[in-house]
Amino acid sequence: MPMPTEERVSQLVAALVEGRGFDLEGVAVSAAGRDQARVVITVDSEAAADLDTVADLSGIIYEILDDAGDFGETPYLLEVTTPGIERPLTLPRHWRRARGRKVSIRMRPEAQSPEDAAAFDARVGEATDSEVALVLGGKRKPHRVHVPLADIERAVVQVEFSAPGAAEMELAGGVAPGRPAPGAPAQDIQGETTSIAASTEGTAE
Repeated sequence: MPMPTEERVSQLVAALVEGRGFDLEGVAVSAAGRDQARVVITVDSEAAADLDTVADLSGIIYEILDDAGDFGETPYLLEVTTPGIERPLTLPRHWRRARGRKVSIRMRPEAQSPEDAAAFDARVGEATDSEVALVLGGKRKPHRVHVPLADIERAVVQVEFSAPGAAEMELAGGVAPGRPAPGAPAQDIQGETTSIAASTEGTAE
C-alpha cells in the first residue's frame, strides 16, 4: 500500500497552510485498516479557527494531495484538525496562545525550579521567544515569576472546571485573543476537526 512520507505531505501543504494564516503544527500518515491510509494534519493560528474555516482548508488540502497522486490507488482519510487542549507547549507561539490558562509543568533536572518541586502547576502569563511569566500561588496568594523556556522540560495545558481568581488572571495578562476563557465547557476548548474520505477517483464524502 503506497503512502507518502510525513515529510512529503508537509512539503505539499506547508505553503498553502501558511498562506491561509495558519501554522503547520504536525503531519501524521498511517495505515487505517488493510486497504486505507489516514492523514492527520494539525494546524493552528493566532485567532482560534472555527469549524467552517478548518473545513474550507481541509477541502483545499484534499485537492492538493489528490492532484499529487502520491497515494497511488490507495484510498485515504484526510483529517485536518486544530490542537486539542492537552497539546504540549513546545514552541514560544504555543506559550503565547496559552496565556491565561493553567498548565502542568515539569522542569529539566539541571534547572532551578521556582517551586519546591520540579513538577508543579502554574498559570501562563506573557511569553517571549526566550522566557515565560508564570503565575503561582493560585487564587489565594498569586505571584508572578519569570522562567526561561529552555529550563522547562514539558508543559501541558490543563482542563479547568471553575473560573480562576481575578488577581491571578490580572497577573497573567488575561486570555490570549480568540481563545476560550479558563473554566469554559470542555467542548469549547477542544480542537476543531474536519474529515474527508478521499480516493484515487477524486471522490469526497
